[in-house]
Amino acid sequence: MTYRFNSDYTEGCHPAVLEKLVQTNMEQTDGYGLDPYCDEARKLIREAFACPNADVHFLVGGTQTNLTVICAALRPHQAVYGAVPSHINTHEAGAIEHVGHRVLPLPSEDGKLTAGQIRHEWKMYDTDPSREHWAQPKMVYISNPTEVGTIYSKAELTALSETCHKYGLYLFLDGARLGYGLAAPDNDLTLPEIAALCDVFYIGGTKVGALFGEAVVIKNPELAQDFRYLIKQNGGMLAKGRLLGLQFDALFTDGLYQEISAHAIAMAEKLREAFTAKGYNYLAPNRTNQIFVIVPDAHLAKISEQFEYSYDQRIDATHSCVRFCTGWATREENVDALIRCVEKL
Repeated sequence: MTYRFNSDYTEGCHPAVLEKLVQTNMEQTDGYGLDPYCDEARKLIREAFACPNADVHFLVGGTQTNLTVICAALRPHQAVYGAVPSHINTHEAGAIEHVGHRVLPLPSEDGKLTAGQIRHEWKMYDTDPSREHWAQPKMVYISNPTEVGTIYSKAELTALSETCHKYGLYLFLDGARLGYGLAAPDNDLTLPEIAALCDVFYIGGTKVGALFGEAVVIKNPELAQDFRYLIKQNGGMLAKGRLLGLQFDALFTDGLYQEISAHAIAMAEKLREAFTAKGYNYLAPNRTNQIFVIVPDAHLAKISEQFEYSYDQRIDATHSCVRFCTGWATREENVDALIRCVEKL
């Protein structure tokens, strides 16, 4: 039997989500997200994030969501800052460039951008006499957790938000794994604080208990104008839009989103403890559900016989960095099996 730790979307959806879909299957509702279930999900999200006036929209996947939000924010000559390992720079097949915008990649060893970086980059642009020949920076894109599993502290996100707003830059937070970041033991950000500090962010469902779906929360009214037109134009408007609303309705009822996120973190912590006891080091230490661990190749050969993981990069002649990922549905007995395997190496 093969145990999968290669991603956090290897299962379908949480039973509560599936039950909601089955219970309402034969109901007739309006389409395109204009149904009572989408309205209820919007209400629950606004309450959870303490942003009663925010626009909330539901899309199917993360790349589609990033593309649509960035299209809404940027004029044709404008560009977006992102860390080198950011999703928009490395895992979206050039989607942002495809629609005519540039991603301006900034170096980052831990996946995060800093206020100091943005300040430096903006001043380089703003003081250049030939800046009219550049793509104009207008947005800062970050992920929380990042693509290497790290998270922003409240102080870091606050400084980044203040810097962005000082220079007229929109701050966009990709929350594909937001639940896992919020559940991390070292997290000090709350849901309302994230909403208060960002112009726009999205709540990941695909990786956190939904069959599919992401919820975009737009705080800045400048970005809300004609957003539904852009969803449609970018192929994101689901005719049976209630299928998205139903899932977020279920996830944000009775704290389910937080509960299943906390389970993923508990499983990751258990794995991390075993890896540390074995003497393994980490690419970017973190306390979220993505563990980027540096393992001897000889050990990986044995682990690969039973367990799936994601290969990240070669470290040296005898070591590689790989990612082990837990999720809302990770079974503790599977974690225990991996731990037993590692302990025997």
